[in-house]
Amino acid sequence: MARKRELIEPNPGDKRYVRRDENGRFTKDQVDVGRSLAADRRQHAKTKAAPGQGDKGDR
Repeated sequence: MARKRELIEPNPGDKRYVRRDENGRFTKDQVDVGRSLAADRRQHAKTKAAPGQGDKGDR
């Protein structure tokens, strides 16, 4: 299972969900918080994702 997403704010006003690899480095799997929340509102999930895995639900 993929690691949990964590919320970072590299610059004021720029919040992102990121994942880290086994060595603690950021992966390329990064998404802006606003885009993530907008995508959640656009579709109704048929299955529930585990906590911290919100982007891994229905695709």
